[in-house]
Amino acid sequence: MYDNFILNSSDNNFEVIMAKKSYHVIAKSNGEWSVKRTGAERATGNFSTKKGAITTARELVTKSGGGELIIHEKDGRVSKRNSYSSDPNPSKDNGRSRVGSNSRSVKG
Repeated sequence: MYDNFILNSSDNNFEVIMAKKSYHVIAKSNGEWSVKRTGAERATGNFSTKKGAITTARELVTKSGGGELIIHEKDGRVSKRNSYSSDPNPSKDNGRSRVGSNSRSVKG
């Protein structure tokens, strides 16, 4: 369920914090888009549109208990990162539930 581990130390006490899964939306050379979990050898799925790949990747992140969705441009650069929480009581905004509230665009 987790991609990696983070070691946290304070007052000589150590605890292992498990990092949530990350999924990437990446372009393929044939014009399709793939969804791939970080560290996986094979794609989770291939899609004819970027929008379809993003929708599926978002579902995978939320169903796995939260994590990060990393969206790439055709040239491989990261264009956007969205963090999703498994918080059972997500913050509210004008009566609407906010998912992926830690969304940020990456410029570079």
